[in-house]
Parts: sequence; structure tokens; C-alpha cells
Amino acid sequence: MSRRARSAAPTLSDVARHAGVSLATASRAINGSTTRTVGAELAERVRQSAAELGYAPDANAQAMARGATQTIGVVVHDLTDPYFAAIADGMATAARERRLFMTLATTGNNIDAISDVVAALDSMRVRAIILVGARWKDDDLTDSLGVSATRYVERGGRLVTIGMEFPGTDAVRLANATGSAQLAENLVDLGYRNPLVLVGPVRHSTAVTRSSAFVDRMAELGIEINDSHQISSDLTRAGGEVAMRLAVESELDYDVIVAMSDVMALGALSEARRSGIRIPQDAGLTGFGDVTHLIDVMPALTTVRVPTDRLAALALDLALNGPGDGTGSVTVSVTPVIRESTPLRRP
Repeated sequence: MSRRARSAAPTLSDVARHAGVSLATASRAINGSTTRTVGAELAERVRQSAAELGYAPDANAQAMARGATQTIGVVVHDLTDPYFAAIADGMATAARERRLFMTLATTGNNIDAISDVVAALDSMRVRAIILVGARWKDDDLTDSLGVSATRYVERGGRLVTIGMEFPGTDAVRLANATGSAQLAENLVDLGYRNPLVLVGPVRHSTAVTRSSAFVDRMAELGIEINDSHQISSDLTRAGGEVAMRLAVESELDYDVIVAMSDVMALGALSEARRSGIRIPQDAGLTGFGDVTHLIDVMPALTTVRVPTDRLAALALDLALNGPGDGTGSVTVSVTPVIRESTPLRRP
């Protein structure tokens, strides 16, 4: 028996490496595509590599790539979080406008579940999968998602992420650092000098980016935030309550509470009221997201607006028309919105 016969059958990833192209390009050359084509010379190079390696294309992958399925899969981590619910709603609208069906799946904030969810959507032959995040560090996500995501792309599927990164895929990124830095500038302009920062989980990539940018910009503006004023907790209402309770028990002095999500800010507001802290008379309060579900919160919440509808539309467009190799990634601006929870603070 020859060495090739004893070894595993070549994969589309092998063909892509042999031809010196991205996995997405190899998939389009071998499986075809309804939305993007590959130049004749490049396609021939990929086919030649496939022939030399003895690669046999998957009929199901070819059907998927050529648009046999009109369903997209959307994966969120927690539908009880208004931010994820808003993006899911935006995805449903964007899909409906393109006459596509949408299948929605959740991970329950369990990183180990994401690989199984992607594999299940793959078995349903969805045309594209859009992962909405993030809850974890990107390297944790890569470790968990790698095999199922690679298999899905090899079969001709399209994978796009929102708010998180996965190597070799197109992403819709948020300018979280810029938004946090701008929020810091706005608060200083309003007279705030002693923030209490509810930083979120240490392995949550989005929370780390937001809180680090805020703390760094405050330092550049001459305001150092020491470790005692940076409390780590979940980006949930319960997490906000826990962090605020710890601040109260520690008898910390602060003039504004800066939470890394709107629901976290809502939890902090609830606990502050229970503890007799008046918002905004005793301390200001900010969130991040500007989710419509919290529009009636009193006082009106200062936050950083994330355009969830635009995120959804861009992600679906990338899934259907993007290059699929990471080069089509786009960054969306987020903007601070000053409201009643952070009035002008006089000395």
C-alpha cells in the first residue's frame, strides 16, 4: 500500500496551502459560488493543486456554495441580554429583506457549546453562519471553534463574526477603544475626576478592550484610576449588582460609575438605590450599548451607542458577498451619548 493510500484523504485546506491561496478562494474555485467568482488563472492553479493532491470535492459543499440553501445561521450567546437580542432582531430583518430564512441558536454563554452549535448548523446546510460576540478571549474562541469552523468553510459555507475575531474570516468589528476613550474625554469635560470602573470579566475580550481604553485615556488626561476602583464582574445585571455591592462594602469614594455594558449599568443602578446612593446626585452612571430596551430607565442613561442594525446588515452582506478570507473585515464606529445620568458636575 502506498504512503498516500495509508494517509488521510487531502482536505480543501491542503489544496489551499498547496496553491498558495486562502481557504475561501479554494472553496470558490472548487465548489463554485453564486456571489463571487475566481479568475480563470487562479482557478486553474487551485484545480491543478487539487489534482496533484488527489482531492475529491464534496458534493454537499458544492451545493451549499452554489446557493442550494437559502438559510443563514445566527449564533448569539445570551438572548436575555438586550444587546444580543437587538442584533438578532436586526439579522432577522436583514435576512427577510434578502428573502432568506434565519435559524437562531444560542450558546448559553458556554464556550464549549459553540463548536457543537456550528457543527449542527453545518449539518443543516445553512448558507452562512454569523457568530455574534464576544464573551471570551479570541484565543479561547479559536481553540473551541477551530475544527468545526474549518470543516464548515471547507464544505463551502461562509463564516462571519460580529464583535470578535476568528482567523481567516471576515469580521464586523466595533471601535470599542475609540468609543471608550471618547467617553472618558466627555466625562472629564463634565467635571468628573474619580471614576469607579466596572471592568467586566478578565477573559472577556470586548470588556477588556473597553475598560483598558477608558483607563488609559483617563491617565492621559491626568486622572489615574487605581486597582481598587476597577472591579471585575460579569457584563450582566447581576454582575453590575455584585460589583456595586462590593464598592459599597469597600466604602470607596467615586463620582461616576462606568460600566462596560448597559445591563451591567442597570444592575449597578439597582444596587446603588438599595444602598441609598442617589444617581445622578451622588454619582453619575454610564453604560455601553445604548440598547432600546432600556430607553425608559430613569435617569436617562449616558452610554456609548452601538448601531446594532448596521452591524447586522454589514455582517449579512459580508456573508453573502465578502471575500471570506478576512480581507473584507470592516470596523464600525460607536459614539458616546450624554444623558441625564451624568449631569455637569460642579466643584
